[in-house]
Amino acid sequence: MDDAESPLAWLARRRGRDGRPLIEPHQLQAGERLRADFTRANLMPRTTSNWASPISSSRRSDGGAANFTETMIASRQRVRQALDAAGPEFSGLLVDVCCFLKGLEGIERERAWPTRSAKIVLQLALDRLARHYGYAAMATGRERAPVRTWLADGAEFIVE
Repeated sequence: MDDAESPLAWLARRRGRDGRPLIEPHQLQAGERLRADFTRANLMPRTTSNWASPISSSRRSDGGAANFTETMIASRQRVRQALDAAGPEFSGLLVDVCCFLKGLEGIERERAWPTRSAKIVLQLALDRLARHYGYAAMATGRERAPVRTWLADGAEFIVE
């Protein structure tokens, strides 16, 4: 992935009137994680012919499902879960900016939004996405971090 083509990286490098970045590092990290999963899931529409797969001679085809790898399937599930967590209000904007790399001015024109409003909506969407991924603006320390374990409820972990 090329950071120079990412609108999120551009926003992270720019400063607002108060001197702070237009998007925070945890928002950038969440957006780039969504983009990485989207890329691994092979969800980008094709612009050329697919010469890799042979044409099926049978009338009943599996629809290309045999070509999906476990990585692609897991990535598609992660993308779906992230967009579900962001909600229907923000998921389209996140896909446009993070995955299809559309600029904010173009999005404002397409959706007939007021000028400079996409930046604020994007910040809200990235906050919700960062919350889904467990990213925060500030580290809170061990006492505030949720305990994560593979143990069943009520099971004890014994260290000898």
